Amino acid sequence: MNTHVLKMAFCMAGLQATLAFAESEQQIVRAGEQASIPGPEQFFTGRARIDPLWPADEHINTSGALVTFEPGARSAWHTHPAGQRLVVTSGVGLTQEVGKPIQVIRPGDVVWCPPGVKHWHGAAAKTAMTHIAVTATLDGKNVNWMEKVTDEQYDQAHQE
Repeated sequence: MNTHVLKMAFCMAGLQATLAFAESEQQIVRAGEQASIPGPEQFFTGRARIDPLWPADEHINTSGALVTFEPGARSAWHTHPAGQRLVVTSGVGLTQEVGKPIQVIRPGDVVWCPPGVKHWHGAAAKTAMTHIAVTATLDGKNVNWMEKVTDEQYDQAHQE
């Protein structure tokens, strides 16, 4: 293939990519357009609020949510089939992987929850905590909920 034909091929590929982008538009979901929901009682201890940010869709296979835990609130034990990242935005939180010590998390910390690893996360006893959860989806599922974290398990953080 001569360079002229190769340049034309690259030019056409670039034009096709440009046209593909021109067919789509940015989408903005305005703050307050999506309703907050309380963390379901069967999956949370204490008060947690979930503010959906975006669902997994054909454009990106992750969902996003802003989750706020009141002091002492926490999730139940759970796993993620394709993993999750948490970005702590305010407060002081706790997280624990099964069989490992409880970890304190603070604003700016990023937690990687690997696929299939049993864990929980929530607020410290006296301080609320908010994080952005970015959760990947596998076969239409992003979480497998398990038993609640007991008060004794949660209180280990204050004994260590």
